[in-house]
Amino acid sequence: MKIFHQLVLETPVPYKSPGPYLVEYPYEYHFVINEPNRCEQEKPFLVLIVPVAPNNRAHRDIVRNTWGGESPVLDKAVKLFFLLGLSTGDGVTQLQEQLLQESKEHHDLIQSDFLDCYKNLTIKTMVMMEWLDKFCSQATYAMKIDSDMFLNVPNLINMLSNTPKTNYLTGLVEGAAYVRRDQGSKWYLPQEIYPKSQYPPYALGLGYVLSLDLPKKLVEASRHVKALYIEDVYLGLCMQHLGMSPTHPPEGGKFHVYPVTYSRCAYSTIIATTTHEHVDRMSNWKDFKRPGPYCS
Repeated sequence: MKIFHQLVLETPVPYKSPGPYLVEYPYEYHFVINEPNRCEQEKPFLVLIVPVAPNNRAHRDIVRNTWGGESPVLDKAVKLFFLLGLSTGDGVTQLQEQLLQESKEHHDLIQSDFLDCYKNLTIKTMVMMEWLDKFCSQATYAMKIDSDMFLNVPNLINMLSNTPKTNYLTGLVEGAAYVRRDQGSKWYLPQEIYPKSQYPPYALGLGYVLSLDLPKKLVEASRHVKALYIEDVYLGLCMQHLGMSPTHPPEGGKFHVYPVTYSRCAYSTIIATTTHEHVDRMSNWKDFKRPGPYCS
């Protein structure tokens, strides 16, 4: 425990990046909370990885008590993990104690020693790939999914029963998006960082699925592809380097970037959707799981 506190205190805080649109990756990050043996012991078919801020316990609990808590699903083992970086500012030591306690309670936290912030999402994604390669390569598929999503796990498992088990990345695939040059845009990229006008195809970061041979290949590709802070675009660039593209799902209309309004019938037909901020997801989940036909 003392060693851990020393590690947190010695981490350079706050992190200073060489520039707002550059990302320091590859870089040797370390896991400070880990679950190194769960995949080997429990041999999941599907691993769900949910990136979430360290202080966002409420979102983690909602996910645990809804779609993240289902296993087995259609006789397939599904395992849930949350991926976090480090916090800065007041209360860091207390928050870290709470995370250690939460980890003891649930055994589903993975924390690495990068600063957890929006501009470091690419670091977070690539640390996830490193973790999957090192500690979970025996699973068949992994899904990275945001904590504010609804996920229909049975529909996802059904889809994955008929999809390739190698070199496979799917989700809501953006075909040829234009690079934002407007400095007011959340996704602005200056020309000197990325000179081309269009990105290669990429799967939107709200929720994508990949076969478990890919993390090793993507980490290797990242050594040759300059990192960008837009994490889903960066994975598309790494896929392009590997001579691959993400694949559209077998059926359209399964992944939604704009929130699908809740109804049992609508949610029974999709795989994943974003949700409105003020929706009571626990209440919707209880309604969704009650007996009876989804569509009348």
